[in-house]
Order: sequence, then structure tokens, then C-alpha cells
Amino acid sequence: MIDKLKELITEAEAFTTQSKEEVEQFRIKYLGSKGLLKEYFAEFKNVANEQKKEFGQTINQLKKTAEDKVNTLKEALENQEEDNGLYGDLSRPGEPIALGARHPISIVKNQIIDIFSRIGFNVSEGPEIEDDWHNFTALNLPEYHPARDMQDTFFVQTNPDILLRTHTSSVQVRYMEENKPPIRTISPGRVYRNEAISARSHCFFHQVEGLYIDKNVSFADLKQTLQYFTTEMFGKSKIRLRPSYFPFTEPSAEVDVYWGLETETDYKMTKGTGWLEIMGCGMVDPNVLDNCGIDSKEYSGFAFGMGIDRIALLLHQISDIRLLSENDVRFLEQFKSAL
Repeated sequence: MIDKLKELITEAEAFTTQSKEEVEQFRIKYLGSKGLLKEYFAEFKNVANEQKKEFGQTINQLKKTAEDKVNTLKEALENQEEDNGLYGDLSRPGEPIALGARHPISIVKNQIIDIFSRIGFNVSEGPEIEDDWHNFTALNLPEYHPARDMQDTFFVQTNPDILLRTHTSSVQVRYMEENKPPIRTISPGRVYRNEAISARSHCFFHQVEGLYIDKNVSFADLKQTLQYFTTEMFGKSKIRLRPSYFPFTEPSAEVDVYWGLETETDYKMTKGTGWLEIMGCGMVDPNVLDNCGIDSKEYSGFAFGMGIDRIALLLHQISDIRLLSENDVRFLEQFKSAL
């Protein structure tokens, strides 16, 4: 019987659990009114006299072991509950980090950069605060030129020669001043114009302008480049070029892509024609080349420019341009899948 008690002591010492219910079952098994200890204490009178001392010591050891085990486990579980109350379940995995989303402007800009990089165009950048020379004069827009009225400008009040750039063509001027042909570059960036803010226009927006300068560049090269871009960007290969006017290109053209008339939205966007204007372009005016230190008799080139915001509105069916600058997280979360 003493050997059985020693086995129960070993069993009690090894017992462990994370459940209050199992601790209570253990207590009842050993210490309850009908538990094992109660039974062995009842057997004490039947033990031989020479074994009573050892039997009593062993049964007391079992009682102490069972009581200590119950108290230890209860204390541990209570402490764990307190920690959980303060910090939650510490065994649970941490909260997942929320996945961010690129802004639709960044998504479209990166798509445009990727398309033109495949045909050798690099990316050039310049300051948003410009001087009159790089923003206007070098681009065949001298002071008092009537075409300046086409671009309502934010001037710095203390210095009328300093302004917020109205187009990224100023970056192209700087690039031509610092690099010799052949030149093949695109200039994405933010531009500013003093316009009324509405669902379709804003006082700041984003452009990508492209420039290609080399010997014997023709209008056919321009058209082929734009044909490639519209096919890659929109999946539309049919384009048309309409005569237009820009001071820094001659001849100049507006570029339309045939969007189609498959849905009611197509009718609204294209006003029932199927054609959608996406950019302006033209052959670089020789005066611009000369102003930038490039021999217009030896070199020629073409330029084009498009609004990133307009393309973003088009591709993602966004109804209000103001959504692009209001930093509404609910709006931005829609573009997680467009990364």
C-alpha cells in the first residue's frame, strides 16, 4: 500500500494543466470528501503497527504534494487571467499589419514610365518652383506673348520672375541645356495653374511630358511612338491626330484614341463619338532647340504631354478629380489590388 502511495505522489508531482476545471477535478480526486486521501486515512487502522509510522509519513506527504500542486496551479492560472485582462491573450498571434495602397496617381505614373522605358526613354525631374526663362521664354513664350494667357500662373509676389511651374516642359528645357543629343526622356511631375476647382479641374495636377531629339526625327516617328503607347496603356491601337496650336511645337496636334461605344459609360466619356482626347504633341519648334543650345539645323525632335490625373480618372472610372487629393483612406483602399 505504501508503494501505491508513492506512485500517487509521483503522479501528483507530474500533474499540470491550463484549465481551472481540470485543477478542480484533481483536487476532488485527491483531497475531496470521497477522494483518495480520505480512503487511505480510513485504511490507517488496518495497517500493521510496524508500518504505521512510514504509512502515516507517506500519506501526509501525498496530502502536502496534492495541496501544493492545487495552490500552485490556481495561482498560475489566476495570474494568467490578470495578464490577459491587461494585454489580451498573449498566446494569440499579433495583429496583422494593414497593407497599404499606392495612390492612383502613382499607379498610373509608374505604368506610363514603364511603357516608355521599354523604348529607351529615361526619367528626368526638375524643380516645381521655376523661373520665367525655363517655364516660358525658352519655350518660345517671350514676355507679353498672348499664349501665356492660356496658362493662368501662380507667381511669387516678391519676385515676378519666380513662379510655380505650369507644365513639366520646364524640365525638358533644363535637360536640353545639360545634355547633348540624342535625347530621349520623359518628365513626370506636379504642375500648378490658377484655375477654379471643380469635379473636372484643379489648381494643381500631374503631367508626364516626353521629348525626343536626334538627327532626322520626323512626325512619323512621333506617331509611331504614340501608337505604341496607346496600345500598351489602353489596349487601343486606333488613334487620330488633329491639328492644334502649342507655342513650343510646330506643327502641333491633339491626340485622340478610339475608345469605342460599347457601354453607356463609353457614350458619356466620348460624348457619343467614340473618340477620347488624351494628350497634345508636336515637332519641337527650332527656336526652342536654339534657346537650349542645340543646333536646330542639325537636330530635330518631337514632344508630347499628357495629364496623369485625367488618365487615372479614365482608367479607374473616378467621377471627381478632387478625390485624388483629399487623402480619404476609404477611397485609397480601393486601389490595394492595383499595386
